[in-house]
Amino acid sequence: MAATLADMHRLSLLIARLQAGWDREEGQGMVEYALILVLIAVVVVVVLTAIGKEVNNVFSNISSGLSH
Repeated sequence: MAATLADMHRLSLLIARLQAGWDREEGQGMVEYALILVLIAVVVVVVLTAIGKEVNNVFSNISSGLSH
């Protein structure tokens, strides 16, 4: 069964569509935003873990000062 000219044209259109979809960078931008958000979340967790006890002490001192 030999490929006809119409079949060859359909195949070339399919290849062109696949290449156009492969070259798109729309999803790539979303991944970059997600990575930035993850990095910010990690930094916030690390900072809060590091200074969490001091902040807790400050609020405890304020609370005990207000209750007197």
